[in-house]
Amino acid sequence: MIPLVHDFGGETILVFGGGPVGARKARRFARETRTVVVSPDFADRDFGDAELVRAAPDPDDVTDWVDRFEPALVVAATSDTDVNDAIVAAARDAGALVNRADRSGERDAGSVVVPATVDDGDVSVAITTGGASPALSKHLRERIEAELDGAGAMAELTAEIRADLKASDMSPTERRDAVRAVVRDPSVWKALRSGDANPRREAARVIKDTQRGEL
Repeated sequence: MIPLVHDFGGETILVFGGGPVGARKARRFARETRTVVVSPDFADRDFGDAELVRAAPDPDDVTDWVDRFEPALVVAATSDTDVNDAIVAAARDAGALVNRADRSGERDAGSVVVPATVDDGDVSVAITTGGASPALSKHLRERIEAELDGAGAMAELTAEIRADLKASDMSPTERRDAVRAVVRDPSVWKALRSGDANPRREAARVIKDTQRGEL
């Protein structure tokens, strides 16, 4: 499998299944898309801002649901294998991506695995075991969360620095080395995370040291 990042902004995600897995998928997608969950029953879970549609499609009905919502991605998360088979077939016929949640490990070509993610501002880290071990993905996500603290602010800071340096007389190599030095400097990270110092001032110090050849 090849990890990719896909922008679903403005798209519709269709989830079949109102159990705990369907709820988890719905919460994730509803943050950025219109997400519709179709199920005869809904678990006592948080579905985020997803639209809940109470219905019990059988295999023959699935195509009509997919045609109705024209989703970019369809999630098959019901407890009925035949229904999930029909969901996958209908989604592929419609040219939609498919995430089948009732199977782990080896998957059909073209299927999508929704990874565990850690977000800090514009910085995201995705973790996947190819669907083989969701528990491991969750454990690794929890370990990474602390390490990612401040990464979003660092991304904003270095974006501003890159823009400023492009307007200077520094060469591309010097600009690259300066930004890399800022990203690697513990004092800049400490300033971003604690607020005890000015991150931009710390970054400026690092860049000056780089230009003097002290780093």
